[in-house]
Amino acid sequence: MIHYALKCANDHQFESWFQSAAAFDKLKSAGMVTCSVCGATDVEKAVMAPRVNARPKDEASLTKPKSPSEQALAQLKRHVEENTDYVGGNFAQEARAIHSGDAPERPIWGETRGDEAKKLIEEGVPVLPLPFTPTRKSN
Repeated sequence: MIHYALKCANDHQFESWFQSAAAFDKLKSAGMVTCSVCGATDVEKAVMAPRVNARPKDEASLTKPKSPSEQALAQLKRHVEENTDYVGGNFAQEARAIHSGDAPERPIWGETRGDEAKKLIEEGVPVLPLPFTPTRKSN
């Protein structure tokens, strides 16, 4: 895996991981590397310093969101984790039970396979994927 700092033609800066330098080049030439802020496909590698594995004085700075979009995602993640019930791998079954009235109505999150998520949508169960992976709640 390789980590690149990227910059779009609209001067938005963001970062992304790629399987290899060749994978980045292939995806970029196919127009599949897009700006995470505006969606532009005119993206170039930005100058970045090599990563040195030194611990920062403030460990929280490692996970602190930097851009407005990262801050919005962090806020959404906090909201989901604080205001929903984690149902783990039973998400599809629990969502169906709530939708049919067999379980109490409440906001939930968990995991399910793609085919199960598609079936839920086809059945009219209101679900949507999260744009992040929440921290699992432990019992």
